[in-house]
Amino acid sequence: MSQGEIVEKVVTYVVGEIVDNKDEIEVEIVADGSDAVVAEVRTAKSDMGRVIGKRGRVARAIRNVGNAAGDEEGLSVEVDFLD
Repeated sequence: MSQGEIVEKVVTYVVGEIVDNKDEIEVEIVADGSDAVVAEVRTAKSDMGRVIGKRGRVARAIRNVGNAAGDEEGLSVEVDFLD
């Protein structure tokens, strides 16, 4: 199992349940040191607002879930939403 694989699967699943265009989701895991990763999330432009949510509440929830998944792997996780 590669570093951040659980994080990638969990974040992809959660984002997939929110957006309309599931086929345009991209979650890339980038190593940020030996025990940290960054999950870079890209969606269709029309879905980005849904993923961020009002006042960033949905994005914050996704980050919390990503951190919980990272705890399973002993990783510190940062989730970035890129357009």
